[in-house]
Amino acid sequence: MLDSKKIQRFLKRFFDIFFSVIGIIILFPVMLVIAAAIKLDSKGPVIYKQDRLGKNGRIFKIYKFRTMIENAEKMGSGLFTFENDPRITKVGKFLRKTSLDELPQLFNVLKGDMSFVGPRPPVPFYPKKWEEYTVYEKKRFSVRPGITGWAQVNGRNEIDWSERIKLDVWYVDNWSLILDLKIILKSIKVVLKKEGVYKN
Repeated sequence: MLDSKKIQRFLKRFFDIFFSVIGIIILFPVMLVIAAAIKLDSKGPVIYKQDRLGKNGRIFKIYKFRTMIENAEKMGSGLFTFENDPRITKVGKFLRKTSLDELPQLFNVLKGDMSFVGPRPPVPFYPKKWEEYTVYEKKRFSVRPGITGWAQVNGRNEIDWSERIKLDVWYVDNWSLILDLKIILKSIKVVLKKEGVYKN
């Protein structure tokens, strides 16, 4: 007898590849316009690359459109941003509010680093290092990280990491394609309402 979960996991990866290719093709002109706007607004690279912890603790480079001034991580509050953060560029402010800065992650999905839906990948050293996560907490890393996820649609950056991890583990324990679809639909609402862009 075929394992329904295995079939669903296969379909999830198939949908990730199919829709990331479609998304890249359709949104490529939009990405070109965003790239031009970033270059005109401030000096520095168009794409921001950062190490993140992925499935089973593997480190990969996540791609985003740059929304802050060059070398922003070495200034002010470092990795942490807040509303009206002076390091965020004019174009960057718009990209963050609309979540358009996440578009390059379509390439992460296509490569297999990420999925459309899954726990958001943290940086390798925050909230803790890989070896410091408990067995329970590491369950969130048993699947590919996502562009959006259960924690993202239930508070986004407004909830602390301990709560995010609980929500992510619940997602892993209760995962199904139907749940992914619900998260995607809810994500659209969250983005349109511009909820949780910055940590309170």
